[in-house]
Amino acid sequence: MTHETELPKAADLGELAWLDPHRPRFHFVSPGGWLNDPNGVTQWGDTYHLFYQYNPDSTRHERIHWGHAVSKDLVHWHDEPIALAPEDGPDADGCWSGVLVNDGGVPTLIYSGRRDGAERACLATGDPTLRSWRKEPGNPVIPETPSDLDLVAYRDHCVWYEGGQWHQLIGAGITGRGGAALHYTSPDLRDWQYEGPLHSADVDVPGTLWTGTMWECVDLFALGERHILLFSVWDNETTHYPAYYVGDYADGKFIAASLHQLDYGLRHFYAPQSMTDSNGRRIAFGWIQEGRTEAATQRAGWSGAMSLPRQLTIGSDGQLVQAPVTEITALRRDHVPVQPQTLEPGPAIDLHDIAGDQLDIHARLVIPDGARAEIAIRCSPDGSERTVISLDRTAGELHLDRANSSQDPDVDRTPLAGALPIPVDGQVEVRIIIDHSVLEIFANGRALTARIYPTRSDATGVSLLVSGGPVRLEQLDAWTMADIWTGPRPLRP
Repeated sequence: MTHETELPKAADLGELAWLDPHRPRFHFVSPGGWLNDPNGVTQWGDTYHLFYQYNPDSTRHERIHWGHAVSKDLVHWHDEPIALAPEDGPDADGCWSGVLVNDGGVPTLIYSGRRDGAERACLATGDPTLRSWRKEPGNPVIPETPSDLDLVAYRDHCVWYEGGQWHQLIGAGITGRGGAALHYTSPDLRDWQYEGPLHSADVDVPGTLWTGTMWECVDLFALGERHILLFSVWDNETTHYPAYYVGDYADGKFIAASLHQLDYGLRHFYAPQSMTDSNGRRIAFGWIQEGRTEAATQRAGWSGAMSLPRQLTIGSDGQLVQAPVTEITALRRDHVPVQPQTLEPGPAIDLHDIAGDQLDIHARLVIPDGARAEIAIRCSPDGSERTVISLDRTAGELHLDRANSSQDPDVDRTPLAGALPIPVDGQVEVRIIIDHSVLEIFANGRALTARIYPTRSDATGVSLLVSGGPVRLEQLDAWTMADIWTGPRPLRP
């Protein structure tokens, strides 16, 4: 006899989500249901606003709304009323990703309305509190795709004001050419003229990174003396990873100089969107996708988390350097320092005073040629569950081994890795942020985001292991991280 699985009712999602041991406690998560892309990230006055793709009725990606949360410090978040919901018209099947701009004091959303399998640019204006929104009667404001292009897909927006007019990029995929950022201009955000591709994948740029057949969530911004064109690699209904071009933009032209992967966690950090705050920092959020089955997320009552806000800067090698914003340190509790020492090859060293599933670990090591340092986290006492972060001097690689991260055979345990720049003196600075199933790693400015799902409640240990030669541990500090959530939250605030 077989039994159909009874899916949770919408009213139960918030309570189910709160009870899930894999649910983050200091990352932003929706009250329950489904969360994906960050949208409309901005600082309006002294308040940070985070809108996001949200389904309050299900853990599936369907009938997407715009959720909304606010913060004074980028750490503690308060739920606001849902900003946008599907209605009869051009967004009948969903209010997909977009941005918020300031149109002469009027908060204005530009988003992709989805109907009948296609997305078109729509607009909504808000009241001064950003809590009430009115959709433009003339939506969609760009009713058709460019007539001279055969497009694979067409959605997501980047909008800015320059030279007396508005500019917009829409992510797209051109058949036979690959991803593209299509450029439009407008005097009023409502009447748009197509100017052509700002940049596309068929333009030769140094690097061998594959960029898919379509670019989602395009984002162009100045950083230092360069410009960054950020996008997410999509192909055949599959999300892959975020990437970016470093180049120069002026007078409606973007000239790319190099191409890089933004996060080594692949789809676990996707669809990033960024803003410049009042302190001049470029701050980005990304969607941390799940690594477990749809059935598991349905049982849990939630799917998807938001990354910690991370600051972007340009490094000496011309690539992006990423780090959590400093405000996150306000959550640190119960400091545990480890004395500087030289670690010799041999058995793993258990750090008995450091344990937990909500941790912030900061370490500085000197790794000589031929040596490798490993930091194991979420370790059970018998070692049957453990997740291993490796810093390899010879390979110049940051590597995450999730093979034993869970005894659940259905979760994603594939390895993740990427290039780690290590200077000649062997210095590596690493920050490891653990929040139940969410893992964010920053090593010499490179980022790797992942999901892990330990099944054992005692899988909380931390250990060190070196091989190939002695490694100098110059600093290691760990903190327990406080919760920002106190209980279940209303699905529709």
